[in-house]
Amino acid sequence: LISEDLRKQMTEASVKLISAIGYENAGTIEYLVDDKAENFYFMEMNTRLQVEHPVSEMVTGLDLVEWMIRVEEGEKIPSQDEIEIKGHAIECRILAEDPEKFIPNPGKVQKLYVPGGKDVRVDTHIYAGYIVPPYYDSLIAKVITWGNNRDEAIRVMKEALRDFKITGIKTTIPFHL
Repeated sequence: LISEDLRKQMTEASVKLISAIGYENAGTIEYLVDDKAENFYFMEMNTRLQVEHPVSEMVTGLDLVEWMIRVEEGEKIPSQDEIEIKGHAIECRILAEDPEKFIPNPGKVQKLYVPGGKDVRVDTHIYAGYIVPPYYDSLIAKVITWGNNRDEAIRVMKEALRDFKITGIKTTIPFHL
């Protein structure tokens, strides 16, 4: 976990970077972090949302896809000072993979129960009867949970993963648990 001061420094560096290049839309700036020495190093900037964007949505309450559209229509995105970060969110990527060998496990989803409820979000495209093809990325769902702090977000995640039922294929749910 990084300190609040280091998080603030990274935010300030990110704002400075996007201001310098005149970028005005959603994107992701990635850093490598040495949390012991409180240092961070720029890796890359992506001018698109990444698969982890629901984590940011959960802690800010902002729909980032909606904001990308609104900015393209001429609306100004809220400044960093106007965005309040609340709590902690985490994401587990559910893959159609054997969790012991980490090899793809395509096939037919026989039964499916997707968890839900307060502080749980699941993004998926699968359904009972869906056939996971062997030709593409094996990502079949993302489970995102929120809590007032990291421990609470992890507790909610564990409950959601225990409730998530997929039969017919192997998934990485046991690995995440």
